[in-house]
Amino acid sequence: MLTIHIEGCEQYNQITKKFFEVKDADLTLEHSLVSISKWEAMYHKPFISKEPKTQTEIIDYIKCMTLTQNVDPYVYNLLTEEHINAINKYIADPMTATWFNETETKSKKSSEQITSELIYYWMIAFNINWEAKKWHLNRLLTLIRICNIKNQPPKKMSKREVMARNAKLNAERLKKLGTSG
Repeated sequence: MLTIHIEGCEQYNQITKKFFEVKDADLTLEHSLVSISKWEAMYHKPFISKEPKTQTEIIDYIKCMTLTQNVDPYVYNLLTEEHINAINKYIADPMTATWFNETETKSKKSSEQITSELIYYWMIAFNINWEAKKWHLNRLLTLIRICNIKNQPPKKMSKREVMARNAKLNAERLKKLGTSG
């Protein structure tokens, strides 16, 4: 979870031609499967994509991330570049100690569009507890990736690998038994 403080200030309404006060607010945000589901329901397109998002889409995602109740909608107009940078840093945080050897997995990248429904499917397929939909999204995706790796059949060795392994085992046995073959 990320909490950001937004300083209130006086605003001017162009329509009513009156000033109004926006009070200070502390927003508690969570980048989760629930958040992207809400955003995708609004925009009818995948949140996880290389396509850049508009300023409106970004603000709407921050609204979807907000756990704080009864937030004055004008508070989101007071988000600064510093706030947005902190939110982006939080979204990019892996939230886990797990890492992957990227050289082995680069060739296996899929062109499949990842949507919230696909992530929900993966949760069902790997029997992941529904509570995980509230986790930081990167942590959930890491768990799904681990489940996928662990559920794959063992990789078959090539002829060269089998011959090298057997030669090594034979050499070890000869050394252990003190024989020449």
